[in-house]
Amino acid sequence: MMSGIKGKDTEPELAVRRYLHAAGLRFRLHDKRLPGRPDIVLPTFRTVVLVHGCFWHRHEGCPYATTPSSRAEFWGRKFDQNVRRDADNVRALQAAGWTALTIWECQARDRVMLDELFWRIVCRGPDAKQTDGACTSG
Repeated sequence: MMSGIKGKDTEPELAVRRYLHAAGLRFRLHDKRLPGRPDIVLPTFRTVVLVHGCFWHRHEGCPYATTPSSRAEFWGRKFDQNVRRDADNVRALQAAGWTALTIWECQARDRVMLDELFWRIVCRGPDAKQTDGACTSG
């Protein structure tokens, strides 16, 4: 059962990639040179997008972040390791000058959340300027 769980090219990741590509953003995938091999790398914006599964990465308050009742100690350790590794990867990316944005599996289905992700990326771009809460480029 566990062998069938994919680490990349998951449905939420594909949904985010389709949206960002349709919005005109170009990116790289799973860059081995960056800590944690981020799901989506946007070099122009010096930004990475981490598409986290709610269950595996423990999306707080999410109904999908359940804990199996059997082998609770094992799962507790496993989830703690995942969360700790995620935080370490984000710190390492930030130390290297990258902005790390996270979108959760449950948010990848929501057009409004994808719109928000797009604007968070674009407003961090090389030519972006903030004016009155909106971002412009040029």
